[in-house]
Amino acid sequence: MPLTPTAGRPIGPQGYFTARPIPWAWAERRLTRSHNYWVASTTATGRPHSRPVWGVWLEDGLYFDTGSRIGSHLDERPEVTVHLESGDEVVIIEGTARQVNDEPDAVSRFLQAYNAKYAIQLTAPPGALFHVTPRLAFGWVSDPEGYDGGAIYGSTGTRWDFT
Repeated sequence: MPLTPTAGRPIGPQGYFTARPIPWAWAERRLTRSHNYWVASTTATGRPHSRPVWGVWLEDGLYFDTGSRIGSHLDERPEVTVHLESGDEVVIIEGTARQVNDEPDAVSRFLQAYNAKYAIQLTAPPGALFHVTPRLAFGWVSDPEGYDGGAIYGSTGTRWDFT
């Protein structure tokens, strides 16, 4: 089922957000096109642990596979933050990750989209396959000419709520 979050504003100084909120479609395009996703998990001792992964954004969230320690961290502590590469057109997802290797429909959807996106031919995820269900997302544009005809950094700040 496609995600339909409610757009609002992050908490910030009064009068800081002067441009209209960014539509979810803008964020979803960037999530779909992104080549790398930075996934931040938490270690058993509470330290942050961040690594880039390949993945696919489908209508119900982000799917990625990993053989790194992020997988074991997420199995123990499923809260996760995912950030795209750009610091100029920012999209950040906060949510919960769960392993879905034992869900044939999820694996099939992942492989079909992943193989097409990265021009490879996997027959199974090489590592632990995770699905991130977003709870909140944040986005903004820092290029003064890049959005809404001259928005200034921060003025486009948008918070999407999936709850």
